[in-house]
Amino acid sequence: MEYVIGIVLLLTFFGLAWYCIKGHNLMIGFLMISVVWTVLPLVGTYFVSPEFLAANPVLIFGGESGNKLVDILNAIYQAAPEGWGTTLVNVCWGAWFGRVLMETNIASTLIRKTVELGGDKPVITVTLLNVVTALIFTAMTGAGPVIAIGVIVLPIMMSLGVPKAVAMFSFMGSVAAGIYMNPVNFAQYRAFFIATDEMPEFTLGWYASHWGYYAMAIMLVATTVLAAIYMKKAKTSHAWAAQTRASGRSNVSEQKDAPIYTLILPIVPVVLKIWLDFSVIGGFIIAGFLALLLCGKLKSGFKEGCQLVNKLYYDGVVDTAPLIGFLLTLPMFNKVATYASPYFKAVLGNIMPKSEIVVCIVFAILLGMGLFRGPMTLVGCGAATLGVLSNVASFSVPFLYAVFAIPTITVNIGSCITQSWVAWGLAYTKVESKDFLKLSIPNAYLAGVLQYVLTFALLTGLGAAWFA
Repeated sequence: MEYVIGIVLLLTFFGLAWYCIKGHNLMIGFLMISVVWTVLPLVGTYFVSPEFLAANPVLIFGGESGNKLVDILNAIYQAAPEGWGTTLVNVCWGAWFGRVLMETNIASTLIRKTVELGGDKPVITVTLLNVVTALIFTAMTGAGPVIAIGVIVLPIMMSLGVPKAVAMFSFMGSVAAGIYMNPVNFAQYRAFFIATDEMPEFTLGWYASHWGYYAMAIMLVATTVLAAIYMKKAKTSHAWAAQTRASGRSNVSEQKDAPIYTLILPIVPVVLKIWLDFSVIGGFIIAGFLALLLCGKLKSGFKEGCQLVNKLYYDGVVDTAPLIGFLLTLPMFNKVATYASPYFKAVLGNIMPKSEIVVCIVFAILLGMGLFRGPMTLVGCGAATLGVLSNVASFSVPFLYAVFAIPTITVNIGSCITQSWVAWGLAYTKVESKDFLKLSIPNAYLAGVLQYVLTFALLTGLGAAWFA
């Protein structure tokens, strides 16, 4: 019977993958499968063999409370979402900081100064824009900030004659590169693997020095090199250049430059967190209010300043509202996977990879399954894959984090048309989905494979011995 239940659970897993690929609401999808994965394992305890129950005590009813079922339901639908409070707070304050950088024109000024530095050499300008965009998104996150920077960067690239599909691919890849070092995204993904108070040594600083810097560099270099190759092979789109030159320059000239000394503020929260292990929220608050003060946004008085801060926080939370809804149902799914995992292990335990090098090879080959919210990405149905993989072998948390971060960031965030800001970019630039994917998928495999080599080399004992 445990095999029957395991197969049914596996079918629901593929059903979730199909649901995500179709682009349906993730919050509702994960809520529905959480209910299904609650019912099937618990009902199964009445039919499976005593030996199976003895080997998996998590499924046994009873206990000190005398009402284990209620405890299980409370753990899934109450305690699990409550445990993600820290992550949600980081998301909200990060979204506010992103809005501050937009309101003060700091982000747009960084872009304009970069274009001036690159001059009329498209390859150099695109390279510099990629670097600056990546640095900006080490602090900013969410669809709103990506769109706000995109409406500046994309017209500039196209005004230089960069083909629109290449401009789209290059910008989205550099956004993904920055996400590798974004403290909000790090906290969000970390919560998939461990509770907030567990493994205090696995901080952003540890992650950055042991893996994050290198993963970001690989993504940025791969995107930039391929963009240069694509630009060399493609014919310059002079029609697009003519259409966007005026609009791009007018957009740039309409806005007043932020003071030059404020341009360092976007990376202040990240630097404080990595170097001093300073509070992420504290870093956002310090850098955010400094930006508002130094850019003259608080000159109108205390009351008006309070209204501006409140408006920016409101707009930031609105930007992240769909993500927050998803994050409130995801921990339910993560928790219920604990009760479903014995059945998955019964069916898949003998075929799931149990060695780190095999995991890296398999995931590198299957990188394409990170597209369309597939079973490799944590912002799709990859949480189920994580639940299965983590229960069939003992892998370290940093290793698993890297294994799933690659398809989540490199593939989904940087290359997938189901990502909200990618979908916006396609509509904004009038680029066909297939034309974008022809450029982004090779980049996902190039960067992703190199990042798995990096993961094996830096986060496994065998890899460290091999590469010593």
